[in-house]
Amino acid sequence: MPNHLTLAVAGGRKTQGLVDYCGRATDRKIAVLTFTQTNQQEIRSRLASQAGDSSTIEVMGWYTFLLRHFAQPFLRFKFPEDRVMGFDFEGRPFQFAKGRSRFMDSGNRVYACELGKLAFELMKATPALLRRLECIYDEILIDEVQDLASFDWEILEVLLGSKIDVRMVGDVRQAVLSTNPRGQKNKKFGYAASLEWFRDREAKGLLTIAYATVTYRCRVEIATFSDTIFDATWGFPSTTSENLSETDHDGVFLLHTQHVDEYVGQFRPQCLRHSVSSAKHLNLDFQNFKGVKGATFDRVLLAPTANIESFIKKGTALEATAAAAFYVAATRARQSLAIVIDKVGTSTLPVWTPTP
Repeated sequence: MPNHLTLAVAGGRKTQGLVDYCGRATDRKIAVLTFTQTNQQEIRSRLASQAGDSSTIEVMGWYTFLLRHFAQPFLRFKFPEDRVMGFDFEGRPFQFAKGRSRFMDSGNRVYACELGKLAFELMKATPALLRRLECIYDEILIDEVQDLASFDWEILEVLLGSKIDVRMVGDVRQAVLSTNPRGQKNKKFGYAASLEWFRDREAKGLLTIAYATVTYRCRVEIATFSDTIFDATWGFPSTTSENLSETDHDGVFLLHTQHVDEYVGQFRPQCLRHSVSSAKHLNLDFQNFKGVKGATFDRVLLAPTANIESFIKKGTALEATAAAAFYVAATRARQSLAIVIDKVGTSTLPVWTPTP
């Protein structure tokens, strides 16, 4: 089976695995795709320093891929009189817009939220689109594949059945971004629920799924705690930690509000919150959960939402989107994770207190 998906835990060196693969596949024409600009820059930098300067490897964003190989060369098969003149990331068509106005603004800039649908319809409009792709690329590598949404899944399914080998890496537990967050098509597979889509395609023989369960970032205490964030019914394998570093403060702790200032002064953690409303009572230099996806910090202090508090105090299961955001935040930490909570309920996590 030429199509592969690796689902790796946080800190599992997913992106590095793609870079290493590109370094070995020197005779292959490869497109490396990912959603965020930050990740594209990271991949380009690693390829340049670790895989050599290869003219057979292209790194681009998902939107760029759809514009360059779908919309721009093949728009005439749907709208013969029009040409793509740009990209409209923020705009949206009117609710009942039809024809070209459904996909493009008055300046013929393609709406980001409709690009996936347009690309898929162009795929159906002419077999030349897929044949051209098959002539250009031997392989397509997709990083952070869980970020795909809506009609992107339809496009991916066609690619899985093509002559192009598709190799994907991601972690559905970190599914907090989306190529089309408000799209209705395939909404049931959005975010962490994309795991169901992948398992269904594996059952159909379109790909094989492998689980990379080793984290090189998180201490064993943090890795073990992160495994509890998603309910056991998801069926994720347990995480193993290869972070064997020891400091004077390692593990997962609960922290009372009255001790926050002393804790921050002593350990200098990166402070994370879901949003402003979840940390109004704390005067700290926060970043938001989603904003630190891909980042690593030695120590993290986390201001929980009401749902996270309930999870810690009562063991109440988190719904998938909330669990993913919490998982991202918790697994940014190498050595220690502190969660601010005053009433610990039935939690068995240790409570940090200042040394007398």
